[in-house]
Amino acid sequence: MINAKINGINIVVEKGTSILDAAKLVNIKLPTLCNMNMIDGETRNCKGTCRVCVVEIEKKEGLVPACATEIKEGMSVKTNSLKAIRARRTIAELLLSDHPMDCLKCEKNNKCELQDLAFELGIDKNSYEGERVHYDLDICESFVRDREKCIMCRRCVTVCNEIQKVHAITVANRGFESNISTFCDDSIVNSSCTYCGQCVAVCPTGALREKNDYKELWKLLNDNKYVIAQIAPAVRYALAEEFKLEAGELSLGRIITALRMMGFNGVFDTNFAADLTITEEANEFMERLTKGEKLPIITSCCPAWVKYAENNYYDNIELLSTCKSPQQIFGAIAKNYLPTKSELKKKDIKVVSIMPCIAKKYESKRDEMKDRNGIADVDLVITTRELAKLIREAGIDILSLNESDFDSPLGTSSGAGVIFGTSGGVMEAALRTSYEWITGKTLEKIDFEEVRGLEGIKEGKITLNGKEINIAVISSLGKVKKIMDEIKVGNCKYHFIEIMACPGGCIGGGGQPFIKSNREILKNRMVAIYKDDKGRKIRKSHENPIIKQVYREYLKEPNSSIAHDILHVNYKNK
Repeated sequence: MINAKINGINIVVEKGTSILDAAKLVNIKLPTLCNMNMIDGETRNCKGTCRVCVVEIEKKEGLVPACATEIKEGMSVKTNSLKAIRARRTIAELLLSDHPMDCLKCEKNNKCELQDLAFELGIDKNSYEGERVHYDLDICESFVRDREKCIMCRRCVTVCNEIQKVHAITVANRGFESNISTFCDDSIVNSSCTYCGQCVAVCPTGALREKNDYKELWKLLNDNKYVIAQIAPAVRYALAEEFKLEAGELSLGRIITALRMMGFNGVFDTNFAADLTITEEANEFMERLTKGEKLPIITSCCPAWVKYAENNYYDNIELLSTCKSPQQIFGAIAKNYLPTKSELKKKDIKVVSIMPCIAKKYESKRDEMKDRNGIADVDLVITTRELAKLIREAGIDILSLNESDFDSPLGTSSGAGVIFGTSGGVMEAALRTSYEWITGKTLEKIDFEEVRGLEGIKEGKITLNGKEINIAVISSLGKVKKIMDEIKVGNCKYHFIEIMACPGGCIGGGGQPFIKSNREILKNRMVAIYKDDKGRKIRKSHENPIIKQVYREYLKEPNSSIAHDILHVNYKNK
């Protein structure tokens, strides 16, 4: 333990504690733009790059960054000395001098950490003028890079290279010319980017933002088409945070009512499609297990993981489940099944997805997600953040709305569909169905605690007809390499693997409300999901009565020719 002082207050902290973390223990908040507390429990900072947390240490010349300086025995730190406060203000003013200052037009307005810092430091004018950097916008299907708003905090580089290990971006050049760049300064489209959106989630300014599609929705809703919405499980729990509530406190019924008020002709549940995904995927797992081929089977619900696999593990691409993601399965079944129940025509049905993930925007545009006539499964994807903007723009007081239910027939789901929103949920849902189909017995204990939680790699076992099945759940792309390298050399013990690109799964998606990687908020989202599952009468996908109806009336049986045609896809070497 270390004995020290901060602003004259005696403190005792563990050896290795930074001045920044030590200050928090005595309720001193130091500003920072580069420091991150990631959900794996580790504090990641970018070597004090922003410098706005500088403090003064007695008997030492100069100032030091609190986030990158370890507190030492007998050290006396001043966080509020005139020298430190002036330095912070100067650093912030210099950052602002090379910033566009178009706050009212910026997507991050009122959620920008640089804006907040300027307010906290009392900066009300631009003290420095000079040359400004100029870059063209870099736009892909999922997000936009605006390097003119970059403050070089390197958070995006840290999360891309250290957490996700995608290595799509890095720092290039030096001095005034330094910037966050892709290889050879090419477009992000031509990089190794998987569109997971974690860089967007941690960016403190508007330098990285999701591709804004919510304004296109107003046009679609007034285009004389039959426009339907599907809402993903992780969205409904996190949306509450946009309205100053705790995760899960905004009822689903009010969200459904708000969507109807916007003009949607139908509001349906992505959880229904999750149940359909499990029905198809469990059947696929059974077939592979029986034949002893293409094992381990690896989930394909996450488009960022699929793209990562196509880029890096194409030799093992056949191990991915051929099932489309729930988003795409919903779009496909809605456009093919609903016309058999009404006078609707497939070409007139427009599907809007509300997702926690910006990679879903990219996924919906893939050629494989269109039918033979070029009709896409999903027409438009908006994120949780975009939905909140829509609600505000429409002038809807969502907290005072009456409750309403999903439309039928694609609005009924099981608890298994609910838990898709968190890491381990797909695996748990699949095991609930696979066990009963393979053994012919009722699964009494359906909570698989071993695959729950925020850990990067979780393992478990289940016995099916005397055969021990090894399972793994991976959360974040940075944890994938260990398992995939074992598969490459033929040393993998697993039979079934779930992989989600984002830490924590979809609850931590790149389109969710900004939380600066707060582990407790992610835990709250996860708790809300499992609470919903626990309260359901139906908790197994194959027991969903509407799933049975769709097979009886249209799909016939799992992996039938028509099911394979519209619900499955083969991925390729990219």
